Amino acid sequence: MAGAPALAAMAALRSGAGLVDLAAPAPAASIAAAFDPCVMTHPLPARHDGTFAGDALAPIAALAARADVLAVGPGMGRSEPGEGIVGRLWREFPGPAVFDADALWWLARGAPGSLADHAGPRLLTPHAGEMRRFLGAGEAAGEAPTRKGLEEAAVALAAANGLVVLLKGPDTLVTDGVRRGRNCTGNPGMATGGTGDVLAGILAALLWQPSAVGPGAPARPAPFDAACLAAWIHGRAGDLAAEQLGEVSLTARDLVTFLPGAIRAAAAP
Repeated sequence: MAGAPALAAMAALRSGAGLVDLAAPAPAASIAAAFDPCVMTHPLPARHDGTFAGDALAPIAALAARADVLAVGPGMGRSEPGEGIVGRLWREFPGPAVFDADALWWLARGAPGSLADHAGPRLLTPHAGEMRRFLGAGEAAGEAPTRKGLEEAAVALAAANGLVVLLKGPDTLVTDGVRRGRNCTGNPGMATGGTGDVLAGILAALLWQPSAVGPGAPARPAPFDAACLAAWIHGRAGDLAAEQLGEVSLTARDLVTFLPGAIRAAAAP
C-alpha cells in the first residue's frame, strides 16, 4: 500500500523531523512520492504482488544504518520477506523505532521471548485486534479478552520485554510496564483508515526532535514520554479537524493538515 507509508512520512515531517526517507516497494514508492515532494522516496525491489522482495533487505538495512529513528510497518504487507525485514530491524537497529501495522503481525508470530532481543528503544502501537495476536494460546482458544484484559496484557508485554506499548482505542493507554498514561484527546471521527499511520509518523519525529513542540525540552525524550505526547497531539489534531470539518467527514489526511495547530497547542504554557 502506498498511502499508509506516505501518511506516516508526511506526519513525521509535520511533527518536526528534518529529513524523512521512505523505503517502499518500487510500485508503491512512485505513488507515495506524489503525495509530498519533501519526502525522499526509495523504490526497492518488489515481488509480483507489489510487496517487498527478498533482496530489498540489504538496501533497507543500509538506509536504516544512517537513520536516527525508524517507523516500521505501515503499508508493508505480509509477504514472506517481511519476516526477515522486521526481525533484522528489531534485533539490530540501535536507535528508537516504532513498530506498527503489519510489523506487529510479524512480531506477534515470533518465537516466545524473541521480543526481548532488541538493540534499542522499541515502541509498539497496536489496536485491540493487533494486541490480541500477542496473547498467544488464550486467543487461539477462542477467548474474547475485555478492554481491561488487553490493557493488562499490554502492561505485561511491555514489562517483560523492555518496551513501550501504546494500545490504541477510545481510551488510549501508554505503558512501559511500570507507568500508565491515558490520553484525553480525540474523537470517534478518527476511527478511519490511515489515522494510525499518522500516529506512527508523529511518534517517530518526537522520539528524536522534541524541540518541535517547545523550548526547554531534553535532547531526546524518554520513549514513554514521547508516546504520551504523540498520542495527545494526534488526538488534538483530530479534534481540530472535527471542529472545522465534522467527525463524519474527517480523514487521516486531515490530521496531517491540522498537526501544526495541535503542536502549537502542546507547546503553549
